[in-house]
Amino acid sequence: MTAGLRDEDVVEVAAGVHLVHGSDTNWVVVKDGDAATLIDSGYPGDRDAVLASLARLGVAPEAVRAVLITHAHGDHIGAAEHLRTAYGTDVLMHEEEVPHARREFLHQVTIGKILARAWRPGVLPWALGAVRSGGLGAVPVAGPRAFPVAGALDLPGRPVPVHTPGHTRGHCAYHLPEHGVLVSGDALVTGHPTSRLAGPQLLPGMFHTDRARTLASLAALEAIQAGTLLAGHGPVHRGDVREAVARAREHAGA
Repeated sequence: MTAGLRDEDVVEVAAGVHLVHGSDTNWVVVKDGDAATLIDSGYPGDRDAVLASLARLGVAPEAVRAVLITHAHGDHIGAAEHLRTAYGTDVLMHEEEVPHARREFLHQVTIGKILARAWRPGVLPWALGAVRSGGLGAVPVAGPRAFPVAGALDLPGRPVPVHTPGHTRGHCAYHLPEHGVLVSGDALVTGHPTSRLAGPQLLPGMFHTDRARTLASLAALEAIQAGTLLAGHGPVHRGDVREAVARAREHAGA
C-alpha cells in the first residue's frame, strides 16, 4: 500500500489498461511500453496517489505523454496542473472544456445545492469526504489544450474522444478500440456514494450542468462497441456498453 493506495485499488482490465480508485473518483492509466496516457487525475488530495499509481505500474511521471480530461470538475483535474508544470505534460480536452479548465467559469454543483440535499442518504458523508480530498480548492489548469486532431489521438492506447455534453458542455468519454474499453467519465457511472443504485446509471441530477443533455448524450455511447466500461465513479463494469446504456436509461426514467 502506497500513498493511500491498496492493491485492490489498481485494477488491470485489459493488457496495459488500469483503472485506479482514488477518493470516490477514478482515473485510468493506459500503458504502451514505458509510456502512458493518463485519463483524469482525481481530487487535489489524490495527487500523491496518482503519482504512486504510475510508479506501481512502472511509469515515470515524465513518460506520461498526455493527461486526457473527461471534464474539468475538481475531482477529475486534481493532479493535472502539477504534471503539466513539473513534467511538461500536455493536458488535453474538448475545446468547449478548455475555458472551464482555466476557470473562466465553473459549472459544478454548488454548496447550496449540496446543503439542500444533505438529508438524503450518502450526501453528507460524500460532501465531507470531498472537502477532505481538496474538493473546495481552486485547481485551474493554466495551459489546457484542445485535441490537436479529430478522431484517434497519437497517444498510448490510441484513445478516441467521444463528445458527451451535459454533465459539462465539453465532457468527453474516451474509446480504446484496440482494448474493447470505454472510459465514460461522468457521462455514465457505475456507482456513487450519493446513489442507492448499483451498476450503470447517471449521476444524481444536482451534479449535471444540463441533465437532459446528459441523457441525450447516452446515444453517443450506445454506438460504441466495447465490453468493458470504466467510469469516473464506481467499479469496473463488464458487459456490452449498449446494455449498460439501456440500464442507465431505465433507472433515469424510474
